[in-house]
Amino acid sequence: MDQRQTARKFEYKWVIAAIGFVMVAVTLGFCSGNKSLYLKAITEALGFKRSLFTLSDSIRFVTTAVLNLLFGILIMKFGAKKLIIAGIISLIVSCILYSVSDTLGLFYVGGMFLGIGLAWCTTSMVGYVVAKWFKENRGTVMGAILAANGLGVAVSTQIISPMIHDAAVAGGFGYRNAYRLTAVILAGVLALVILFFRDAPPGYVETGSRPTGRKKPSRAATWEGISFKSAVKKPYFWITAVCLFFTGAALQTINGVGNAHLEDVGLDTTFIAAAWSMHGLVLVAAKILAGVSFDKFGLRVTILVADLMATVSIFMLSMVGKTSYALAFAFEILISFAMPLDTVMQPLIAADMFGERSYAQLMGLLVGVNTLGFAVGSPLTNLVYDLTGTYRGVLIVLGSVMAVITVAMQLTLRKSTKERARITAEREAKRLARAAEKQQSAAERQS
Repeated sequence: MDQRQTARKFEYKWVIAAIGFVMVAVTLGFCSGNKSLYLKAITEALGFKRSLFTLSDSIRFVTTAVLNLLFGILIMKFGAKKLIIAGIISLIVSCILYSVSDTLGLFYVGGMFLGIGLAWCTTSMVGYVVAKWFKENRGTVMGAILAANGLGVAVSTQIISPMIHDAAVAGGFGYRNAYRLTAVILAGVLALVILFFRDAPPGYVETGSRPTGRKKPSRAATWEGISFKSAVKKPYFWITAVCLFFTGAALQTINGVGNAHLEDVGLDTTFIAAAWSMHGLVLVAAKILAGVSFDKFGLRVTILVADLMATVSIFMLSMVGKTSYALAFAFEILISFAMPLDTVMQPLIAADMFGERSYAQLMGLLVGVNTLGFAVGSPLTNLVYDLTGTYRGVLIVLGSVMAVITVAMQLTLRKSTKERARITAEREAKRLARAAEKQQSAAERQS
């Protein structure tokens, strides 16, 4: 009896969750979340225009987007573990290339490998693995794992920022040591995945284009869903995709240029590093709260809060001046509550709006469209900077875009909720009709 109780207490899914947490902390926290710390240092050290340098980010995002569009096919063919291993190796290669590159071409190649790595180690992969291993409180678990990004940003900022600005490194090339250290940390994560990660829980069977297990999901927010072909025929699918595209363009642009803008207006770099670390810590709480909010209050409320936080924080950033330390700090805090739109919410949007039937395929498509927005937003914003010498005008435009998205997403989610209720009701009516027919047939046979 005691042995049975002990076996029930420990479930390997928590090992998988822990590995996912560490993986996200390093891959997103060290390789992506602190990218804005490198922008000014690299472009000044090598004399690149910001618009040309950030094309490496466009290449990264396009690569990630394409691989996310193919995610459903790739995950069924190779499985999660092989893709994660390939992704971490790609991130190591990208860090090595960034640490030795002195031409834009090598940075572009590094951006491609970064895109491969992030496609197979972050949002889509976490969404797929959580759906496979966890059937209850999926939003909370997903939020907790992806919250590791914030912790990774907070830790990496304190480690990497001093290395980037190390006065002892001649010519401002301290960023190269930061990338080399990141490559070493990634190698440790790779060893962890190889030793302890498992593709699926015992008795798990892959069916069709989505992950399914022996037990039906018990959480109320999950439903059977519709096929991929049916989903892409829905107008609200494409409106959602457009909203996610522009959300990605806006938020990842801010993630990429926010700290550079604060430096440009004259704020102290030590303050910026401290504020960015605080942003990372708040981001941990924000992602967990986004998952809890989804489980408790549903998708519409969670999206509304995040969209409003995005709109307000971007406008705040546009108003920061050389003495606006309080405003800059408030921006770093509020933007944290918007960032789950580009991570935690992507798989949850796919599951809630379109269900489990074609989950992997639809999730990959939505994440891919969102990532394409990343590719467009950053270079255009930095082109404006090169032409005008400031980000202020484009920040006002991005804030306005998020205000429109806030309204559009609420209307879209209202439509999808009604459609889901209609489909569910029709299926339940058919089920009851079939059950009645069976009972009638049984009664007739008995008579």
